[in-house]
Amino acid sequence: MSEDNDKDSSESDVLLRGAKNVDTDGVGDSAESFRNLSLDSDLLKNIPVTITVQVGKTSLPIKSLMQLTQGSVVELDRLAGEALDLLVNNTLVAQGEIVLVNERYGIRLTQIVPKSARLKLAETSE
Repeated sequence: MSEDNDKDSSESDVLLRGAKNVDTDGVGDSAESFRNLSLDSDLLKNIPVTITVQVGKTSLPIKSLMQLTQGSVVELDRLAGEALDLLVNNTLVAQGEIVLVNERYGIRLTQIVPKSARLKLAETSE
């Protein structure tokens, strides 16, 4: 049984040594080299994201939800004319107002949420 443990241990040592010495396109084998890698901006620009405009929200018991019919009105937590939230992948990034663009709805951004505030919001939602 100790032979098996020695074998597993030596195999993992070899794997670890191999991982340390991996050369990724001539970048080198130090951790610092890996930290200094920059991503191709064209690659990042092509990653799809989901953009959502949130008019408001509310909370209902299931009983009330089941009683909704065509023509029912659900009251939201926002006042008329208040800024709408623009979320990217469920993260608030801006606020704005509704506009019409060629018979379609759009949003005119009136305020961008600072990066530091976005990070705080993301931390509190986790």
